Amino acid sequence: MSTEKGQILSGSVSGITKFGAFISLENGDTGLVHISEVADSYVKDVNEFLKVGDEVKVKVINIEDNGKIGLSIRQAKEKPKPTINFEDKIARFMKDSDEKLASLNKNLNSKRRSGNRY
Repeated sequence: MSTEKGQILSGSVSGITKFGAFISLENGDTGLVHISEVADSYVKDVNEFLKVGDEVKVKVINIEDNGKIGLSIRQAKEKPKPTINFEDKIARFMKDSDEKLASLNKNLNSKRRSGNRY
């Protein structure tokens, strides 16, 4: 089974470096998960997220001409489907905007009415 870009594969961590982790894939190939592709959050030290022998799911994000395989753990994770659609977001934004504008106008009008009178 050859490795192709876009595939989601299982593998195990075979080595960790300061710039990422090497993964032995289920099909016998080995690839690298760069430190920026380990997690969605900031990763200072790969050892805080992975250990040698850990089983992981990875997505093949690139295969170089020399055969090096680039992998991603964070892209292999299923993204939660958004529960709010665009129209709902716009409606909520407009409501919040109208409320803020009404509050600002109320404050401005009250300041105008209580202006300096001699």
